[in-house]
Amino acid sequence: MTISGEETKDILNVINAFSKGLDMLDDYDHRSLKKTKGSKNNLIIEYEECQEVINKLKFNNDSNLFALERDNNFKSIIKDIYQSFDGVDLYETTEEKCANMLYLTVKNHAFIDGDKRIAATLFLYFLNRYDILYKNNQEVIDNNTLAAVTLLIAESNPKEKEILITLVMNFLSN
Repeated sequence: MTISGEETKDILNVINAFSKGLDMLDDYDHRSLKKTKGSKNNLIIEYEECQEVINKLKFNNDSNLFALERDNNFKSIIKDIYQSFDGVDLYETTEEKCANMLYLTVKNHAFIDGDKRIAATLFLYFLNRYDILYKNNQEVIDNNTLAAVTLLIAESNPKEKEILITLVMNFLSN
């Protein structure tokens, strides 16, 4: 089968439309993905505010174990994303704080049941509170990407933390 000139043009249009994603895959494979510049926001989302969001999740009615916190692990995660040293934030940008909150909540198993659902919900909540969930009236992350990246984090090797954080930050900047 020979591809016609019109079909070649269509293929190139599709590839061009998805070039950012294809470039991101190439950068990921070569471990050359760069953190995006990101934004700054002085808002601090407190642990208690997160607890209010968690308590309103519809999943709470499904299980007596859902959202039961292990030790004070989740409280530590929220505290850690706002940590600074010598007046410089450990996670400098809002996007980096959000990506780390998602990663740490999923990977540290802060809850007996519901880590991924809680992490993804709070990730969206953080993005919305920081006014970065929408860009040009479009969500910066869609449902499928949210689910895929949350599962990717859950299944990932902890040694891949930085590349996954950078990947999430890149999703937020596109």
